[in-house]
Amino acid sequence: MAVSATCIRSNILIKRRIITASGIKCLFLSTDGPVLVKQRKQRAKTQQRKVEQKPPWSDSQSWEDRLADVVSPLWRLSYEEQLQVKQKRQKRILSKLCGYLSGDSHPSAPVRGKLSFPVLPILPSPVRDGYRNKSTFSVNRGADGNPKTVGFYIGTGKEGNIVCINADHLLHIPEKHKLVARCYQDFLRLSSVEPCLLFHTGGHWREVTVRTNAEGHTMAIVYFHPQTLTPEEIEYHKAELVDYFIRGPGSVCQLDSLYFQESKMTRCTHEESPYQLLYGQPHIHEEVLGFKFRISADAFFQVNQSAAEVLYRTVRDLCVPRYGEREGPGKASGTLLDVCCGTGAIGITMSDRVGRIVGIELIEQAVEDAKHNAVLNNALNCEFIPGKAEVVLPAVMSQLSSAGEKLIGAVVNPSRAGLHYKVIRALRNQPGIRRLVFVSCKPDGEAMRNFRELCCLPDDRKKLTGEAFSPTLAVPVDMFPHTPHCELVLLLER
Repeated sequence: MAVSATCIRSNILIKRRIITASGIKCLFLSTDGPVLVKQRKQRAKTQQRKVEQKPPWSDSQSWEDRLADVVSPLWRLSYEEQLQVKQKRQKRILSKLCGYLSGDSHPSAPVRGKLSFPVLPILPSPVRDGYRNKSTFSVNRGADGNPKTVGFYIGTGKEGNIVCINADHLLHIPEKHKLVARCYQDFLRLSSVEPCLLFHTGGHWREVTVRTNAEGHTMAIVYFHPQTLTPEEIEYHKAELVDYFIRGPGSVCQLDSLYFQESKMTRCTHEESPYQLLYGQPHIHEEVLGFKFRISADAFFQVNQSAAEVLYRTVRDLCVPRYGEREGPGKASGTLLDVCCGTGAIGITMSDRVGRIVGIELIEQAVEDAKHNAVLNNALNCEFIPGKAEVVLPAVMSQLSSAGEKLIGAVVNPSRAGLHYKVIRALRNQPGIRRLVFVSCKPDGEAMRNFRELCCLPDDRKKLTGEAFSPTLAVPVDMFPHTPHCELVLLLER
């Protein structure tokens, strides 16, 4: 039976909507499924051709300078000039917040507000070069066309102009990280299997993450796409990896830990696909303000240890400005909430200044790390609770109220994605929280929405019924020299 082209086009459109709603399996439930499969394969081939094309750049700038301009745009400036650039940027961001809160501007409008609170001079990083304690190196096609090139890349997959450049010249990457990346590239070029540049085009070897501490202990984590390999084949390649880094040329890296993670996704947690320890110690340790912290393969830790001390000292002084409340000589009292506490670093570094720390964290593995770190530091006044902050926080506040405990305040240090609106609502609607310290590495992103909702007038429609906070002090801390980014510590009070 003849079928018109119009009908075919109509069916394809209908099936595309079904695929979006119900998943890719629905593709094979229709008689026109093969048509869509063919189109999908054609798109994959087109994408692969784009990847194989030479990049369009033709100017005389070296690949190394192009990469440095992308990942560390301020590298050409003196450090004093970098700090001036960051100070001005933080003031512009906070001026926009003031403009919104005063009603003079729309959130998306140009800056028109006048700063209504002091912004202290940016606190510099004690270390400017080679400060990163964690680096993740990509694998992709290099400037010479070799797909087994390890470094950072410029360009985009959409444009098909990705070029991977070795990171040996970058100022903020330590020499040990560069050495591991070079050795991993050498290992890939000796390996019999291909790297995984695009998930749907095959290949196996992916990024490598390098973590180090102040003592020079080194952990490497290699990511691998199993594709259709058998468990026995994967074991063979794991053994090759261990042999290269522990007994072969890669032994020059002197790894203390070598991890391996199989993943069919771009990123996945330890719970989704466990990190497999192939060699060495399961953790490395770091010290901040005299406190020790265990660092797991997937644990969050500030990437600049020396600047983290500056940051945590600043947060501590804003949270507990008068060294806490005292029950008697030498004995602190009062409770501080550490919301979205991660592995507990902020709360533990303040544990000697307050009577009690209560940390709340969604990720259970992070809570286990926090509990371990509390025991490691004999911080017995720290309690860490797993769960959603918007669920746990009201119960914690009710418990504190019933026990008659004095609440000193709360501190939050979310990722770049900011806080979930339900967490903001829970913080805003708890009248007992009078002081809130908000730490953000991207205050012009989702954190700006968080600031506005914490400080705006009560809004029944958004269920923000509690008394508004007001920004009273801001302190930028330079955690990332040579880049335009820094940490902003914002004190909110009511």
